Amino acid sequence: MHDTPQQLEKPRLADPLWQMVAVAVVAAGWSLYRPAEYFTWLFEITLGAAGILALVLLAPRFRFSALVYRVAALHFVVLAIGAHYTYEKEPLFDWFKTHLDLSRNYSDRVGHFFQGLTPALLTREVLLRRSNVRGWLLVLLSLAVPIAFSALYEILEWRWVVAFYPDRPEDWLGMQGDPFDSQGDMLMAVFGAIAAVTLLAPLQNRSIARIEEVP
Repeated sequence: MHDTPQQLEKPRLADPLWQMVAVAVVAAGWSLYRPAEYFTWLFEITLGAAGILALVLLAPRFRFSALVYRVAALHFVVLAIGAHYTYEKEPLFDWFKTHLDLSRNYSDRVGHFFQGLTPALLTREVLLRRSNVRGWLLVLLSLAVPIAFSALYEILEWRWVVAFYPDRPEDWLGMQGDPFDSQGDMLMAVFGAIAAVTLLAPLQNRSIARIEEVP
């Protein structure tokens, strides 16, 4: 007796896509419980939630590799933590600040690193699987898209503050006295994108190959 397709199908939570969704739901639920400020929470979590939703809606037509879904899940956890505490007051990096005598809480830099890492992996995978772009052009485009996204985020953040927090922009932006905070954030996105096209590229290639082996 042969197994039916339904019998052969993996349980939903064994699927990296649904693992990502489960992690995002749990992280969002935890983050929403008594955050530092609900309005700030909404801004910080919305783009991440939109990204998770987009990956789910795209899955029937374009299934990303397991690596992409796992990095996206980790990225969302970072966003949820930042949304809950605000990046300026995130406890772990406050501990680092105190015990290492740092000038600021660097939690937001981790978020911006992922802001470069995740879009770079997404861009690279789409180009690898849906185009003939290879070599230096693949690297260039995989870097350019997340850098552009990072710049767009800084613009959105600026307009949000002008609209809703005009009397205390530095407090909401978490600049912590750094006049070049936005530039530092974008630089971390560049580092994240570079990590995607160098350190994670071989892992992504293997993850893509596993998709292509499935009949």
